[in-house]
Amino acid sequence: MDLPFISSISVYPVKSLEPVLLQEVRVLRSGALEGDRGFAFFDSEGKFINGKRNAKIHLLRSKYDSFTGELSLGRAETGLTAVFHADRQREEIEAWLTEFFGLPVFLRRNGEVGFPDDLDCPGPTVISTATLAEVASWFKPLDTAQLRLRIRANLEIGGVPPFWEDRLYGVKGSLVRFRIGECLFDGNNPCQRCVVPPRDPFTGVNIPEFAKVFAQKRQEKLPEWAEKSRFNHFYRLAVNTIVPADQAGKIVRAGDEVEVLNPV
Repeated sequence: MDLPFISSISVYPVKSLEPVLLQEVRVLRSGALEGDRGFAFFDSEGKFINGKRNAKIHLLRSKYDSFTGELSLGRAETGLTAVFHADRQREEIEAWLTEFFGLPVFLRRNGEVGFPDDLDCPGPTVISTATLAEVASWFKPLDTAQLRLRIRANLEIGGVPPFWEDRLYGVKGSLVRFRIGECLFDGNNPCQRCVVPPRDPFTGVNIPEFAKVFAQKRQEKLPEWAEKSRFNHFYRLAVNTIVPADQAGKIVRAGDEVEVLNPV
């Protein structure tokens, strides 16, 4: 019998940059996890500068301290870093980033929703540790830790087999409610992947035919409990979620049990 539990919690203070591992995290009214994708970079047209649109971001290093408000930015090729206050030194940060990317860059902050890829599902993305291990085995250079940095999910579930999280969505238009500790979540859909997972998160070097191999293996390994109608293609992994507004302020902790309340 599966005994699902939260084995890892990750938030990404700056969209497309390094994660921070937490033992617990508060759920915001929007459904987002506090501190997740709270900062993002934009170009002069108001479009994201992220891994999907600018591969140079893989050569950028960052560290954000939520207690001090300090944001450290560094260049992979030199190892040199600069430290700024994320709110009080916005112009200095933007000047540093503009020089790094070679184009005008603007730093924005949203502490209520963050900057999720899917505004219809701003809750945390969910995946299992076994899924990461299974998918990593499809690509010789990768291990579980390396794939974790490419998939960039928020909540990782232990104690279950690969693709267990495919239980957390149903037919289009439906939601699957589940509980993590004392907090309720609604699973909506399997997450469509982009150009980022094939790339080494620290160099940007691409694995050839990653998406093709991934889709072939994903279809081959799709478990019987997965709602197949949600796969117009098989380059999908992890689950997008919505959090009911009345769950705002609740805490998700590492070790919390995960329980599906209305399984498909």
